[in-house]
Amino acid sequence: MAQLIDGKAIAARIRAEVKADVERLKASRGLVPGLAVVRVGEDPASKIYVTGKKKAAEEVGFQSWEHALGADTSQDELLARVRQLNEDPAVHGILVQLPLPKHIDAERIISAVSPEKDVDGFHPVNAGRLSLGQPGLRPCTPFGAMRLLAEVSCAPAGKRAVVVGRSNIVGKPMALMLLQADATVTICHRKSDLPREVAQADILVVAVGVPELIQGEWIKPGAVVIDVGMNRKADGKLVGDVAFQAAAQRASAITPVPGGVGPMTIAMLMRNTFIAASGGV
Repeated sequence: MAQLIDGKAIAARIRAEVKADVERLKASRGLVPGLAVVRVGEDPASKIYVTGKKKAAEEVGFQSWEHALGADTSQDELLARVRQLNEDPAVHGILVQLPLPKHIDAERIISAVSPEKDVDGFHPVNAGRLSLGQPGLRPCTPFGAMRLLAEVSCAPAGKRAVVVGRSNIVGKPMALMLLQADATVTICHRKSDLPREVAQADILVVAVGVPELIQGEWIKPGAVVIDVGMNRKADGKLVGDVAFQAAAQRASAITPVPGGVGPMTIAMLMRNTFIAASGGV
């Protein structure tokens, strides 16, 4: 059986690292990082995510604020709130919780956040910095996936990495981070021959939101598998994008679902907020 990559334990360690960094920053410069989370509407999942982020922020010693706006908030009102937070010197990180109501253009809102406070790492400037190999705030989920690889001593250099999924939030930035780490990278999508491509992967990252899309027999023996997907089946069970039991028979290390990548996303949000506050990109 593959080694289980315990994202929950690793995330707890990262939060402890950030807490220690915050204490040093406060002692040396009198500076406390501040994270503002903006939520529009009453989406139940969004409320849970925001609560988790606020709890983590308080745990590591940040100042934190939740701006809960009504579902009927206009785009101009939301833009005004973002501008207010951009100008607030106590706020070092701004996160606008997605999804937004349909009448709001999410791309416009993301672009309105100051790149230096964009702790989600979604702003076009930060995406451009990543593409060019320049320092900048990185999207939290792929940032966390890179840390998971390091935790199991999987250095991407010289390895063949396959990323299934090409979203702007996970797939594309994941591929760029692996490329910067000197992996040979393939990005797969709905037109790809998945069995053929997956079988070549020394490192496999899957982020498509399709339950158990990747079959265990496709996995290259000894591969490291990072499963970003989290899907709820009809029976209520949470599963990833990879058929876990069969994949674990062939992989050398694999993330479970839940308890793998999920906890890392919030942990790396805390790391990004500290970076934004300290200027330590």
